[in-house]
Parts: sequence; structure tokens; C-alpha cells
Amino acid sequence: MTTNTPPLKIAWFIWGLAALFYMIGFFQRVAPAVMTNELMRDFQIGAAALGNLSAFYFYSYVAMQIPTGILADIWGPRRLLTAGAFVAGLGTLLFAFSPTITTAAIGRLLIGASVAVAFVGMLKVASNWFPARMFAMITGVALFSGMVGAIAAGPPLRLFMELYDWRTIMIGIALFTWLVGLGILVFARDWPYQKGYQNFIEPDLSNTRISFSTIFNNIGEAFKSRNTILMFVIPGGIVGCILTFSGLWGVPYLSTHYGFSTAGASVATACLLVAWALGGPFFGWVSDRLGQRKPAYILGCAICVIGWSIIFFLPLPGHPLLIAVLMITGFSSGSMVLSFAFAKESIPISLAGTVSGIINMGVMTGPMILQPAVGLVLDHLWQSEMADGVRIYSQAAYQTGFSLMLAWAVLSLVLLFFTQETYCSQKR
Repeated sequence: MTTNTPPLKIAWFIWGLAALFYMIGFFQRVAPAVMTNELMRDFQIGAAALGNLSAFYFYSYVAMQIPTGILADIWGPRRLLTAGAFVAGLGTLLFAFSPTITTAAIGRLLIGASVAVAFVGMLKVASNWFPARMFAMITGVALFSGMVGAIAAGPPLRLFMELYDWRTIMIGIALFTWLVGLGILVFARDWPYQKGYQNFIEPDLSNTRISFSTIFNNIGEAFKSRNTILMFVIPGGIVGCILTFSGLWGVPYLSTHYGFSTAGASVATACLLVAWALGGPFFGWVSDRLGQRKPAYILGCAICVIGWSIIFFLPLPGHPLLIAVLMITGFSSGSMVLSFAFAKESIPISLAGTVSGIINMGVMTGPMILQPAVGLVLDHLWQSEMADGVRIYSQAAYQTGFSLMLAWAVLSLVLLFFTQETYCSQKR
């Protein structure tokens, strides 16, 4: 057996295939934001139905978080990511060819369930193919790669929609997803030794027959920590605001009430996502330097509450000022990444995987609930105004719907004061 560890270029190539699939998942998460008019017109639906259609992605994504961690341990990342890519392509094709809102929702459900494996699979590849000292940096790059996918679902997607209809574009995305899955199947391996290199860590086969009782016991133990309970709720308010606005209602709101073109509004929401991607590593760095999690998280959440309050309720003169406030709000939203460290440090390290799945469920519960909830409010307050076959909602209706988002963000801020500081130290 060779004593040479894998060259970084090979490790990055294998990891990059997993990252491509993660980017596709983020693209699918945000894509409905620039398709709102087309989807409402083609399926003859209002805001409530559109919000629910978009949220079907999150229903299955949330449900798959803990099972994904278990499958990654049993199957290995290669088989997990390959299967995920195949099902994601199938779901995308079903969405593209859907004659009714029902089949479109099933397509979104399949997409959400399948791309849910991407993040965990990508981290599994990183832990197997890179030295441990690089893991934190690679995790940051992973989160940034997701934002690249989200940004691609903004102005670039809108540009393509000027040339092709949304169904044709989704067919292309399905084919690309299958191509990425084929690349993972052919080129990726779970461990370096499978390509003739020395492993950084030895495979742990002790949990390949993990029982349901062990799973439920681990979940119960994780929830014995107050911080686990609080961190299940807190990041949902922050991410719920970001993905409900940038992922669905921000583009029509900015187009109708701030005079943006659809393309311009998608650029504005893309700026929000870019700032969010940059804010995560910054707040992690500040927290590490302080040796505390709580102050940085409270500061970021407080700025979020102020920023969203301004965006929703204070008319801002000029597009540049609005975009600046969106970017400050997005950057401060990056503080939500502290949820994972906060929760992991609050329980024994043996439960770290379980608690990561739990917190990620909480993160995605925010947009899962808020996207359709805002749509319900918009439809309830609709005043029968239409334009080109699409419903137009008043500013008062948007403000009432967005109040639900703001309320959760305020709750997140309040709950942060009840967390127990970990001082960046792992509980034994």
C-alpha cells in the first residue's frame, strides 16, 4: 500500500464534483424567485399556491436532514451523491413537463429530497480526502459555492428566460444534473485508498448497522441541551427572511413597488445573497477571536431586525441606497452560521453529526413555513388587480405578509439572550 496521501489537485477535483451538485441544489432553491410571473400565469395560481409550490422543496429537504447523515455513513458519499443527482434530475424533468400544479409540486418535492444529500455528502468527501487542518476552510468554501448557485438563479437565469421559456431551461438543468451525477459515479471515490493513496483517517465501520433505537436516543440526548432547542428555532428566523425574500417574494415586491425591472430586482436579491455568503466567514472569525459565540450572534441578529424593518416599512429614496441596506442586512445574516458551532459545542462530540442535522432542519424550517405563509397573506389581501394575467399585490399586503418574517427575526433575537455561552469550548 502506498504511503503517499492524495495530491490536492485530485482531492479538489473529487470534492468539486460534489460541490457542483450542491450548487445545483441552491440554484433550485432560489430559482422560483425570477419565475414568479411565468409560474403564476402558466398554472393559473395566486400567491398562496405559488408559495406552497416553492416550499415543497423545503418540506422534503427538511425531512431528509437526519436520514442523510445516516445514509452518508452507511453508503458512503459517492453512492449517496450519485443517487441524489439522478433523482434530482428526474424531479427537475417532472417539474419542467408538469401540466398541473400538482405534478409540479411533486417535482419540487423530489428535487428537495435529493439535493438534501449534497451538503452532508460534500463534507464527508472533505473529511476523507483532505487533512483535518483544512476542514474548516473547506466548509467555508462549501457554503460560498452554494451562494454561487443561488446567484446563478438570479440575473443569469433571468437573462436566459429572456431567450428561452422556463420549461426549456429546467430541462437543461435536469440534463446537467445527470451529467454531474455521472461524473461523481465515474471519477469520485469514498476514500483515497480506492485510488491507490494513503487515507488521512481510517474508515470507521462500527456504525454501518446503526439501529433506530440508537438514532432516537442520540436525538433525545441532543435535545437535552437548552442550546439545541434554541438553535433549532433561532436560525430559522434569519434564514427564513433571507430565502423568503430572495427566493420568492423579493423580485415581485421590488418590481411592483420600487420600480425595478425583473432583471434589476434579481440583481438586487443576488447582492443580498452575495453579502450573506461573505458574512458567514466574517462572523465565524470574529466569534473565534472573541472566544465567545453569543455577542457576535446577537449583534448580527440585531442588525438583521433593523435592516428588514427599514426594507419593509421605510421608503428608501433611490435604488443604490436600498441595495446598500439589503447588503448590510444580508451580511449580518451570516451570523447564523454560529448556530452550528454553538450547538455542537453544547453537547458531547459523539453527537455532533446528529445535532448538525437537527440544526439544519431548523434552518430550513424558516423558509419552509414563511414562503407559503406570506403567500396566504398576499392572497387574503389581494384587491383583484391583475397585469398580464398575473396578480398584483398592494404594498400594504406585502408589508402585512413580511411582518410574519420580521416577527420570527425578532423572536430569534430575543431567544439568543437565553442561550448558554460555550466560550468556543467543546463539551466533554
